Amino acid sequence: MSTNGTSEFKLPKAIRMVIMGPPGSGKGTQAPSIAEQFCACHLATGDMLRAAVASGSELGKQAKKIMDAGGLVSDEIMVGMIKDNIENNATCKNGFILDGFPRTVVQAEKLDEMLDARKQGLDHAVELVIDDALLVARITGRLVHPASGRSYHRIFNPPARLMLDDVTGEPLVQRSDDNEATLGKRLKTYHEQTAPVAAYYRRKGILRQVDAAQKPSAVWHTLLAIFAGQKQ
Repeated sequence: MSTNGTSEFKLPKAIRMVIMGPPGSGKGTQAPSIAEQFCACHLATGDMLRAAVASGSELGKQAKKIMDAGGLVSDEIMVGMIKDNIENNATCKNGFILDGFPRTVVQAEKLDEMLDARKQGLDHAVELVIDDALLVARITGRLVHPASGRSYHRIFNPPARLMLDDVTGEPLVQRSDDNEATLGKRLKTYHEQTAPVAAYYRRKGILRQVDAAQKPSAVWHTLLAIFAGQKQ
């Protein structure tokens, strides 16, 4: 378990959570840190789909067939992939951080059904909250390491060496959809989708909203306090 600024907190040994946030809110920075802290798995929707297809598993084959036809992978297949990771992915032994799922209340309900059947309910649903106007500066300066998903920012979180990943030294890229016009559409979709999901988790008493306009270190400190059960 990592000890990155955690000495003042009494943290649980495992975690099961969903992390939500608009593009540029810092999910790509915080989710891997949470996974490292708890030796848990970071299950990002896109990565999980690609891994399942590459593995040639039955679920992966079903997903590939649908995606090749231009369709959307069903909620049942996505929940099945999450279940498969929880049961068979060694990195999920101390829990998981779900990133990009659920996006609808129906998906949240199906996820809960699967977890309830395993007697493993969610501990937290964290929403990183930030004003849309602040996201434009964040997004247009964002840099990503494609292989790992590690994210940087030209101004707010620059790599040690220009345009190179701190861990591997491999080149960083700027995503083609990281521009202001595309961002506006993505934010509109995000808010329309996420508001009902956040309300669902609020009713269940596990929604934790975090001010993502803070520095990443302050956001991390807030998250640790949440995980330690301290009132926010």
